[in-house]
Amino acid sequence: MPNAPQLPALLTSAMRLLPTKPLELALSRLMISTAQRHPDLFDRLGPHAERTIAIAPTDVPVVFLLRPSRDAPGVDVRPDGPMPACDAMITGPVFALVDLAEGRLDGDALFFSRDIRIEGDVEAVLALRNALDGEGLDLVAEVMAPLGALAGGPERAGRRCIELLRTVIQATAPREAAR
Repeated sequence: MPNAPQLPALLTSAMRLLPTKPLELALSRLMISTAQRHPDLFDRLGPHAERTIAIAPTDVPVVFLLRPSRDAPGVDVRPDGPMPACDAMITGPVFALVDLAEGRLDGDALFFSRDIRIEGDVEAVLALRNALDGEGLDLVAEVMAPLGALAGGPERAGRRCIELLRTVIQATAPREAAR
């Protein structure tokens, strides 16, 4: 994945020690609250809302199994390893996948530059991409939305942390590639 920044190997190794259940609970709650705030997102998926889409960051040691069902949305978080059963899979560096979800990067460009790879039910992945593009989601704002009027400070702090992480990744990328 030469074009998209990737997390440093030391950070990825440290992440392997963390339990996945708290992240799974938080992401499932995020899916439910997003479904409540953005019902059109799930309508746009049509029959693909019942598909299971694996999102497998190449630089994070987990796989996210996304179930975008309107009635029972959720995310399963699994340690990387044997790929669980799914209808489609998207792989690529975590920041490329986040930027894709938020519409900051073009999915076609990421695909043709080989920064991301899609396998399985491509139609379901395209439906998900089109649904996300249509909503213009801001993942940090979505995470902070349950805080209501109190979200401003934590949202700014979250954005700053993400930018610092991106800066660290960019700064370490040449050293990681040289190893």
